[in-house]
Order: sequence, then structure tokens, then C-alpha cells
Amino acid sequence: MEIEVKKVWFRDDSIFIQTLSGEERSHPLQWFPKLLNASNDVRENFELSPFGIHWQKLDEDLSFEGFVSFSRQQV
Repeated sequence: MEIEVKKVWFRDDSIFIQTLSGEERSHPLQWFPKLLNASNDVRENFELSPFGIHWQKLDEDLSFEGFVSFSRQQV
């Protein structure tokens, strides 16, 4: 599955992505404690790769595939 993301943002304690096709997905930050407990400045300091989102300062990665297919019920 290849997912191309053009935008990542945070709002109301959630993380959102938007794909090039316009699809939007979100997850609550409480599922990702490192992101939940990080400052807004640290959260906004991420890098996009062809595979996902990386936060250097947090040593945290979210894959686009996992972001689209992950459900808290699976945990």
C-alpha cells in the first residue's frame, strides 16, 4: 500500500494527516504518549519520508500505512 501524505497537523488533542487524494485520517494523541506529552514546538518539528512521519527529538515514528490501518481496538 503506497500512501502519499501532503499535510500533517494537530488539533484538539489529535493528529491528522491528509493524503494527496484529499483523504483525511486522525488519531487521538493519547494513543501516542510521546506526542501527547510533547510541547507544540516539538510536535511540529517532524520530517516526512516516503513511509511516514519522524520526530527526531522524540525518537518517534508513525508509518502512513499504520496510520491508515491502525485501530485502538487492535491493541
